[in-house]
Amino acid sequence: MSRNGKLANDLVQKLERDIVTGVLKPGDKLDERSLSERFGVSRTPVREALQTLAGSGLVATMPRRGTIVASITVAELIEMFEVMAELEAMCARLAARRMPRVDIENLIALSHECSALKDHADADAYYEANVRFHEAIYAGCRNSFLERQTKNVRNRLAPYRRLQLHRPGRLKTSNNEHADILSAISNGEAETAGKLMQQHVAVQGESLNDLLAIVPRGYLEPLAS
Repeated sequence: MSRNGKLANDLVQKLERDIVTGVLKPGDKLDERSLSERFGVSRTPVREALQTLAGSGLVATMPRRGTIVASITVAELIEMFEVMAELEAMCARLAARRMPRVDIENLIALSHECSALKDHADADAYYEANVRFHEAIYAGCRNSFLERQTKNVRNRLAPYRRLQLHRPGRLKTSNNEHADILSAISNGEAETAGKLMQQHVAVQGESLNDLLAIVPRGYLEPLAS
């Protein structure tokens, strides 16, 4: 791989992290010159990194606005959460069948991290622990393709999943759901684990309305007239 290719891969990871953690928000402009100055590289790897991120749907090129962190429509948000819920359910089902005890012990520890944060006002700190809990289940499914696809969709939805946790009472509810999922995985109850995870991730009905109510302006694209 060329030097520019390696720099581009490094930039992709850094920009993904900024988007996932909310440093860069939907609608934020990504200017090649500013990014090259920020990271101390030429525009070539920056351009390559933005092309890669566009391929994953995390950024988009808009007329007269240039490259921005991508927003999605309400319809796309619903569709993506449906897919996310099914992917994570599959991960949980397979993890219940395949996860070795040592990894389950690690999952228990990660669950405790979430529990320690559930009563705090810092939803973003809980989100980081929540990501580690979910990623341990992805890894526990022992299917690297499924793990990669699940992470890809998760990254695309990360700004919205983070916002979800700012809903009143959601941290405690999320933590209780984690406990039930953990119990099912630990006991090898594959179908129960999948069903619980699907319910945990799905956003519909009142949950969807609550999420839409707290989404800041610019996160969602207006519906076409």
